[in-house]
Amino acid sequence: MHKIDSIEKDVVIVGAEKFVTLFNEETIQRRVKEMAAQISEDYKGKTPVFIGVLNGAFIFLSDLIKEVKSDCEIDFFKLSSYGDEKISSGNVKLLKELNCDVSGRDIIIVEDIVDSGLSIKFIEELFSRHTPASMKVCALLVKPNSLKYEVKIDYIGFNIPSKFVIGYGLDYAQKFRNLKNIYVLSE
Repeated sequence: MHKIDSIEKDVVIVGAEKFVTLFNEETIQRRVKEMAAQISEDYKGKTPVFIGVLNGAFIFLSDLIKEVKSDCEIDFFKLSSYGDEKISSGNVKLLKELNCDVSGRDIIIVEDIVDSGLSIKFIEELFSRHTPASMKVCALLVKPNSLKYEVKIDYIGFNIPSKFVIGYGLDYAQKFRNLKNIYVLSE
């Protein structure tokens, strides 16, 4: 079972693995505000539907929409491609459908992290069947060197190296989402 053995300001120890701070809380919040300002400008006079990908994006989406200065709606759906592992299984499963109708609507898909791009590709194919007016993708983290699929990310919080990260909604076997910083697995 994965559990925190010790946590200090910049380091989290989980068993034999050491995670170090990649982005602190202040840096994350500053970037989230910048992204929200851009989205507010881009959707002025519109009411986009923010669609959070559970479970990872819920903290990011919560902070993001608090800073958006236009009307908006929110919905969630859930995918699985990681299970309890540190790398994607390569298979995406839809675990929870949307509750709203997105036909003819401006939608913004909100992801915590884009790794290979497989989930985004799956999402684009899924939502294109619903004929939204527009569809954009907002991701807190993107691993450009890990992308295996050609996907467009319209709003990027941070580009990061191809390393495993936890905190601020990002998990390891469903744990560590509650950490305020984003930590990266140390060498």
